[in-house]
Amino acid sequence: MKLTLIMKLTVALLFALLLTTITAHAAGDAARGNELRHECIDCHGEDGMGDDEYPKIAGLDEAYIFEQLMAFKTGKRPNRAEMMLWTIEDLEEQDLADLAAYYASLNGD
Repeated sequence: MKLTLIMKLTVALLFALLLTTITAHAAGDAARGNELRHECIDCHGEDGMGDDEYPKIAGLDEAYIFEQLMAFKTGKRPNRAEMMLWTIEDLEEQDLADLAAYYASLNGD
């Protein structure tokens, strides 16, 4: 099947829209994330720096944090999934974006 130029442009446009939609979900409100972080503190610490057992999340890229939270929520990331799922299971996608924005805003050094 030979794709016409119009079909190729349509597919390219749809792909671009999909990427825009995915990126838009990762835009969160850091102030709201600060209000939601109470469950995160138990493992990742008050400052998000983690410890020997739990990873540092402070200062990581916002989109990366959001992607990882969504992977835990959807079961695509299995390591420590039970603990993370228990922590975030009641949170909405926007809540996860807000948490990602908050932790990305912290100094990770």
